[in-house]
Amino acid sequence: MFVILTSKPGKFRTEIVDGVKPLEAYDYLFYGDKKAHFVIAELLKDTKIRVVEEGTAIVNDVPSKFFEKFETVERAFTELKHLTNFGHVEATLRKVALNGGA
Repeated sequence: MFVILTSKPGKFRTEIVDGVKPLEAYDYLFYGDKKAHFVIAELLKDTKIRVVEEGTAIVNDVPSKFFEKFETVERAFTELKHLTNFGHVEATLRKVALNGGA
């Protein structure tokens, strides 16, 4: 199964943990400004995915059962495109190199 992990610069970041294998990463650009970073990852086992609020000491370990799951990477990417497409606004998904976090 595959999941989409989201990070929003200045707000929160999702960290890769044991049991999650990152496969593809994308920046979401809205009129040229980076608004979010997405990672499509393979869920190797049930785990808790770490979400860290930036600028605070708040850390949430969210059970993977609460994440929407997709049967293939392609279905996850199709959903990602759907989530980031808003009519005629200038919005782009730009594929980027994988790093350690989401």
